[in-house]
Amino acid sequence: MSNLDSTIAGHAVPKPGASQPTNDALDLIEDHILPKLDPEFLQYFTDVIAKQPPAHTIPIQEVRKTPEKYQPPCAIDSSKEQGVSDHVVSSQDGTSIPMRVYHPVGDERGIVRPGPHPVHLNFHGGGFVLGNLQTEAGLCLVMRKAGVVVVDVNYRHCPGDQPQHLVRAPMSTNNITVETTWGKCIQDAWAALNWVRDEHLSLNINPFSVSIGGVSAGGHISLVLQHMARDAGIPLKLCMPTVPPTTDCLSFEYYTQSPYASFHEFHRGPVLPWKRIKYFGNQCMPRDKLPEIRKMWPDWWLSPMRAPNWNGLCDTYIRTAEVDPLRDEGEAYAMRLVASGTMVTLKRYLGCPHTFMYLDVLSQKRQWDEDSIYALKVAHGLL
Repeated sequence: MSNLDSTIAGHAVPKPGASQPTNDALDLIEDHILPKLDPEFLQYFTDVIAKQPPAHTIPIQEVRKTPEKYQPPCAIDSSKEQGVSDHVVSSQDGTSIPMRVYHPVGDERGIVRPGPHPVHLNFHGGGFVLGNLQTEAGLCLVMRKAGVVVVDVNYRHCPGDQPQHLVRAPMSTNNITVETTWGKCIQDAWAALNWVRDEHLSLNINPFSVSIGGVSAGGHISLVLQHMARDAGIPLKLCMPTVPPTTDCLSFEYYTQSPYASFHEFHRGPVLPWKRIKYFGNQCMPRDKLPEIRKMWPDWWLSPMRAPNWNGLCDTYIRTAEVDPLRDEGEAYAMRLVASGTMVTLKRYLGCPHTFMYLDVLSQKRQWDEDSIYALKVAHGLL
């Protein structure tokens, strides 16, 4: 029996006395988009985003050289936090993949269950190009409040145009970036999922109470793993992607190739415009290498919407953002799950751009945190 709980989060109300965004900055946002945006985001856009060069104009070499300069606002060094430890797992080709494990240190009442604990694997966002163990550390610290162990996986990134894996970032567990061909990220994530189950005794976790999820590119990875786990007979309690791309939009030459209205409506939006998507696409799926990449992997790895089998998938909680070009394809994936009989919860956050969950200044981000904790508690029977 399928169930779709389509919950819509409301607009934030500006705080009394709060400064208003300036017209000069807001002129950078197209007229049809401006009224849809959360007032709190508009203030952040004026104060921060509008004063920075467009992200798609910054060469990837510059980002690799000084990764800390381009971290999202929620990025922190969590390595010294209580209950946090670093590990590595060998991927299919033997490459070591860094992971950070967050054990619960107490719920909202300060109570810590003795374990074995449920476990949630997180795959960070960043267009398959950016990100490390700092990127979503703040989100991982939030999610462990549900009483679950959180395993953050620093899978390999694109581009993979060098003869060997290339490390451009400083050599530390926090911000290491290993480059490779697109698709290796899926193998890395799969290795992490199996490692967590294999190491359940040393990690003090329950191998039969596992969930997966991620933001944007990490959401895409979790959707692919959802199908792979079903095929391998690995039970999952929940798949929890946020703003996931569910098509091979990174391979598009023009934004008009997308069949989804939101991709067209927000192709010049304030966050993740088409030029930024194309920037990631040029790193992950350059046109001269795209045929080779397509031959390397199952077609549905590139586009989960083209998965061949939709039966027997785990419960899924998909969250989308209203002002996001990826909104409609994420929601289309949810509806495809519903049609196949999967239990689905779908929530769209109104007024929000693609990476709203990274911005502490937004009320909607704090609501996203609360929703994450609640969903994990429900999925793992911790209420």
